[in-house]
Amino acid sequence: MDLLRFTTAGSVDDGKSTLIGRLLYDTKSIFEDRYEAVRRTSERRGEEHVNLALLTDGLRAEREQGITIDVAYHYFATPRRKFIIADTPGHEQYTRNMVTGASTAELAVVLVDARNGVLTQSRRHGFIASLLQIPHMVVAVNKMDLVGYAEAVFQHIVDDYNGFAERLDIDDLVFIPISALEGDNVVNKSQHMPWYQGPTLLHHLETVKVGAEHNVIDFRFPVQYVIRPDQHFRGFAGQVASGTITPGEEVVVLPAGLTTRVASITAFGLPREAAGPEDDVVLTLDDEIDVSRGDMIVRSRNRPLVDTRLDADLCWMSEQPMQPERAYLVQHTVRRAPAFVTKIIYRLNVDTLHREHAQTFHLNDIGRVELTTTQPLFFDAYRINRRTGSFILIDPDTNNTVAAGMIRGVAQDVLPVGEIYEHRPSAPTSPHVVWEGLNVAREAREARNGHHAAVLWLTGLSGAGKTTVARALERRLFEAGCQTMLLDGDYVRHGLCGDLGFSPADRTENIRRVGEVARLFFEQGCLTLCTFVSPYRRDREAVRALLPEGRFLEVHVDCALDVLQARDPKGLYQKALGGEIPHFTGISAPYEPPTTPDLVLHTDRETEAESVERLLDLLARRGFLPQR
Repeated sequence: MDLLRFTTAGSVDDGKSTLIGRLLYDTKSIFEDRYEAVRRTSERRGEEHVNLALLTDGLRAEREQGITIDVAYHYFATPRRKFIIADTPGHEQYTRNMVTGASTAELAVVLVDARNGVLTQSRRHGFIASLLQIPHMVVAVNKMDLVGYAEAVFQHIVDDYNGFAERLDIDDLVFIPISALEGDNVVNKSQHMPWYQGPTLLHHLETVKVGAEHNVIDFRFPVQYVIRPDQHFRGFAGQVASGTITPGEEVVVLPAGLTTRVASITAFGLPREAAGPEDDVVLTLDDEIDVSRGDMIVRSRNRPLVDTRLDADLCWMSEQPMQPERAYLVQHTVRRAPAFVTKIIYRLNVDTLHREHAQTFHLNDIGRVELTTTQPLFFDAYRINRRTGSFILIDPDTNNTVAAGMIRGVAQDVLPVGEIYEHRPSAPTSPHVVWEGLNVAREAREARNGHHAAVLWLTGLSGAGKTTVARALERRLFEAGCQTMLLDGDYVRHGLCGDLGFSPADRTENIRRVGEVARLFFEQGCLTLCTFVSPYRRDREAVRALLPEGRFLEVHVDCALDVLQARDPKGLYQKALGGEIPHFTGISAPYEPPTTPDLVLHTDRETEAESVERLLDLLARRGFLPQR
């Protein structure tokens, strides 16, 4: 049987412990004497129902307060699958505990109390699940028995949470109405909600696809131990972080960069024909190469990033505030090295998803930083490879873990939030030129237009539908009386950027120029629509920094690569695959999707009209449409 690791989260008293107790009891995963002890305790307390939460609240402080404080792991199995549950606390002061418990999960169950609706904590848990790249998420609307099993209550919560989830990177989101206390739709189908035709929670857990977080493409083998019992044998032990390998394949040992081949693979003294993710094996190599603990063995034509400067999302877990420029220890796979937080780009308000200026991080703060290590690390972006894209920071004095991080990539010298926008150009200016300020203030133009100005930035691969959707949106906005301007890649490359090619440097300069033009239209009070592949996050962040907080809306126009290649309206993918177009994004050049977009449009699954309606809804919710 395969194994599903999932995590539960929710606000205090949403019923997480009761839900897990119900799962354990209804799947017959607890002993009768344990249940009897819980039943007697419930009777002694005068409770009407058997308090199944007592099956899971392990700490004395938890039992006394009736809340979950620490991360608890529970195990059960059905004939179809084995499960490990990480029961994580809901209160914001235990955010670090949730990050710890959810770090290895493939599915997150977020509980919402049907009486209270979507709360700040419900959104916080969804964001953390998205940040950790958990591929599947279930919103379990609990305590439906206390609202009369009303379909309207459930649908209101679905609509509310869907509106928030549009800003998150979550591909699989399922809503299930339940009553953990009564057992409705947990293991058994509810008789009280005939209007719900979806699966029970357990059925969904049993059938959801597992293994999605395992990267089986990029072979990464951090060397944990060198085995040398005698002069005739030299093997390298460790756990395969990702990818697969077979004897005879060509590999490279990092950091030395020496090439050799895998001679053999063994596990517990027995030969293996192949090794895959999470396999504990010993590799031997054809050549005598100096390999030490902390080195990494990879395929010669598929190498990770190697650098000493990291761009990362960080969750601070220590009660002692971060001390920038202080030496911490970074633990990345089995490699450990001194590291410094050299820049705080922003702290994220997890409740609003707004970026805030910060000079340090305190307990449970989450934000983006640049990290510098004294030795090179061998890493991938977290969204591609969770094992080689994550790390922890350790206090060298106490040996305590102070932070957990998710790597975005190599540091790109992004300026911290709040250090660019001051109504002045950010790019180098010509000699003896002074910024005089605008003749008519933007606020005056907005008052006359009847709506606020904003820059709506649509990013995505070529052919995803950015321009098509933006043109339809602009027509709708124009008809509604809005001042608009559409900036498209083809427009600017016929004039303003006609001298630029498509190298990484030219792409950056292209977006820099567009950003400056977009800011001028913004100051004119326009709703400015920008449709550019804009493959690099640092370039999009530079445009964001030109504008006031909340006026740059980033929309990821997402479409599966196989669909794009089938569409190929200009024949570009065919030429790129044939080698006729170098540096083509998505084929021979990288694309870095947004990590926290304001909206994701799935143009391979929704119509043009549906995408436009979702964009209009986004603008309306943010207050950018005319109030007439």
